[in-house]
Amino acid sequence: MSTLNGKRVVTRALCCALLSLITWSNVQAKEIVFKATTLEEYLHQAQTTNPDLKAFQARYEAALQRAPQVSSLPDPMLQVTHFVESVQTRTGPQENIFMLSQRLPWFGKLSSRENVASAEAEALWYAYQSRQLLLARKVATRYFDYGFTGKAITLTNENLHWLAELEPIIEEKVRGGEDINALLRLKVEVGKIADKLASLKQKRIAQSAQLSELLAVTGGAVLPLPQLDFPAVAALEAKPLLDAIALNNPELQMIKRKIHSAEARQEIARLASYPDFTFGVTYIQIGDPEVNPNTPDAGNDPWGITASMNIPLWFEKNEATRAEAIAGKRAVIHAYTNRANALEAEMRASLALLDDANRRLELYGNELLGLAEQAVENSRTSYESGRTGILEVIDSERSLLDLQLLSWRAATDAWKQRVIIQTLANQPIQGLASAEKQDE
Repeated sequence: MSTLNGKRVVTRALCCALLSLITWSNVQAKEIVFKATTLEEYLHQAQTTNPDLKAFQARYEAALQRAPQVSSLPDPMLQVTHFVESVQTRTGPQENIFMLSQRLPWFGKLSSRENVASAEAEALWYAYQSRQLLLARKVATRYFDYGFTGKAITLTNENLHWLAELEPIIEEKVRGGEDINALLRLKVEVGKIADKLASLKQKRIAQSAQLSELLAVTGGAVLPLPQLDFPAVAALEAKPLLDAIALNNPELQMIKRKIHSAEARQEIARLASYPDFTFGVTYIQIGDPEVNPNTPDAGNDPWGITASMNIPLWFEKNEATRAEAIAGKRAVIHAYTNRANALEAEMRASLALLDDANRRLELYGNELLGLAEQAVENSRTSYESGRTGILEVIDSERSLLDLQLLSWRAATDAWKQRVIIQTLANQPIQGLASAEKQDE
């Protein structure tokens, strides 16, 4: 009996393992491998696969179908009345009555509704464009942050390797009778750098996951690191960029279309005080006359034309409709002014941050980095000749690493501000850093 139970356990284990293997294979089949490293490839991937962007596109396509619906006449009405007990008339018994009618809105109501739908569809188109720019900004800024993390990993790893190579030299000096405190301080510094490197590697995984979400890349694979370049230091003029915001920014264009929609709604509210007309045809089916068969027109089916209109009698309701439309238009106009001011402020802030990043690039690249590299070389030579201690070497190495990271941070900030400026002005993201796979 125990042997049988053992076989069942083994069989269940094999089945579970096979099921797990099949499930794992299905998951692997759905993974999307993304090996690109250039910003252009990142942007292309995001624009073609991001589901949130596709949702906005679908909303716009749905809005396009709204205009033909609201600009069409209401469906005609067909009414059939059958007499269970026929009504006897002079010409014969009435058996059935057929009524066909069509409602015709007042002149301009249908066209105004079409204008509202068209303006709303155009607003969704510009909302879709705005979403494209926002997605491009997110991808590009995270791309440069990801590239900076790669640079930080490389520089920190180089610093750690150099300190590790220094350890045998210090150990030899300790064996020769020097103070062991130098070795202890070196080990502490190596531990701190190793901890920083481990945190940077975890940060890379987190940033890769955030980028993968925007790129709709599944599977959990860590994206390759891009290789950043230093941007050319150049100031940008504010006025052409601010003019470009007023002319090209899709958010402002979207709100303009909402203003057009509010104007059309205001016209619809004005026309609410005018009646709609209904025209129709009535046909009465007469049965065979039995009471007065010799009556003139006996048995003939009569028909007639009907006309009716609604009476917009409730003036308070119509007045409230017009007041609502006027207030709605006023609200959209204020929203446009507010958003224009916010975009102008964002552009000016981004230009200021770009100038600051350019200033830091010049400071680190033309002055401080050269001095720090010279200080490291001098401290290494002095330590090897015994004229200085290990603390001076460690401090100079730490200062060089900090300045290198600050320099690359300035470059990253400059690239990111350029992206923000170009998306605010609705300009193509071009002239940015090329990227290649970084050696790890």
